[in-house]
Amino acid sequence: MGTTHLKRQTMKWTELICDTRLGLENRKIEKIDHRSQFQRDHDRIIFSPTFRRLQNKTQVFPLPGSIFVHNRLTHSLEVSTVGRTLGAMLSSELIKKEELSWEKASEIGAIVGSACLAHDLGNPPFGHSGEHAISDFFKNHYGQKYKELFTTEQWNDFIQFDGNANAFRLLSNQFIGRREGGFALTYSTLASIVKYPYESTYTNKQKFGFFQDQKETYIKIANLLGIPKANGKYVRHPLVYLVEAADDICYQIMDIEDAFKIGILTYERVEEFLLPFHLKDKNISNINKTLTSIEDKNEKVSYLRSITIGKLTNECFDQFMAHYSNIMEGIHQTPLIKTISQGSIQCLEKIHEVSTKEIYMHRDVVEIQIAGHKIITSLLDRFIRALETKDEPYAKNMLSLIPKQYDINNPDTYKQILAIVDYVSGMTDVYALELYRRMEGISVPAFY
Repeated sequence: MGTTHLKRQTMKWTELICDTRLGLENRKIEKIDHRSQFQRDHDRIIFSPTFRRLQNKTQVFPLPGSIFVHNRLTHSLEVSTVGRTLGAMLSSELIKKEELSWEKASEIGAIVGSACLAHDLGNPPFGHSGEHAISDFFKNHYGQKYKELFTTEQWNDFIQFDGNANAFRLLSNQFIGRREGGFALTYSTLASIVKYPYESTYTNKQKFGFFQDQKETYIKIANLLGIPKANGKYVRHPLVYLVEAADDICYQIMDIEDAFKIGILTYERVEEFLLPFHLKDKNISNINKTLTSIEDKNEKVSYLRSITIGKLTNECFDQFMAHYSNIMEGIHQTPLIKTISQGSIQCLEKIHEVSTKEIYMHRDVVEIQIAGHKIITSLLDRFIRALETKDEPYAKNMLSLIPKQYDINNPDTYKQILAIVDYVSGMTDVYALELYRRMEGISVPAFY
């Protein structure tokens, strides 16, 4: 008996690059200026208050007053710059391969850049510890009581809370008083943000891409763009690999630069981690000459950071093209950063090791994680308890603090709790801290 081979569905760029806007599918969109629809996505994100709030959200280190380390906003801008470059590189290749017209191919940089800008919008206050705090509240604290009230899929949304899924929700959900389609971004930009295009049910305690409340929205987007399923779940939009690579490149290298800025690492150690990326480069002698000619150590670090990001960008794009067929068929699974040259991987492993031991476990970082966990747990507890006793005077006062856009009066309990999580996860570090302090009576505002 012969073996039956299932024909794999290859995604098509002519379908994947689509300027249909979520919530405006039936409306004819006229060009009102010289920007394309994808450039408008970029500008719409940049000018949004949601994006501006990232300036007060922790990347890794607490937000200091005198030394400027990265926050979520500066990180997102840098990731967008790298992503735009990767997109431009791909557009050139697709034009050569005649898989896409110049007009559509030239937009890929804008799409990837926009998705990179938005990739961290769903992160709660206090970095990844904020994600853990929300999950922990439902697993181990007062939120446990809701397990019996939700479906398994809804419950997983909370106990596996993930900033990636929350970003897609922020961008696509119609909050009260807001327009249909949320930010009303193009389908291509939205799909390029979803790194894990499946619901929490499939994740086995790993990351996921959309809450149950946005499931139908993602399905609609995926179907229009011709994104197929494999093993019961959707595969990634190909541009997701470039967005992911840009993020991977930036956060690993920029954390080293920040550690130098605040005195955790000396210049000599930074050079020890970054210069080895280039030891086999043809221009290594010129690199050494440049380093010798620079006296300022901050400038030396900036130079090493710059050329290292450039090298990793090129290597990641080479890997995208090396795995191009599998990516287009939806069977490639590995992040591009993990498929680059062995030499670069070894350098990144050393950076990861020192980051884990000396940066992410630095006292300042750990203290903000502990404080953030306490703050988010307390805020969720107070608001959810108030929701349950909404007719009592104290509860009314508590709930009056929540902006009207959050649907806390929805008859569906799942959506009520999701609205509370929306509010808390959308806070900046500074606002969450100040609100917590006032509620605890630690800081009382002056009324006179």
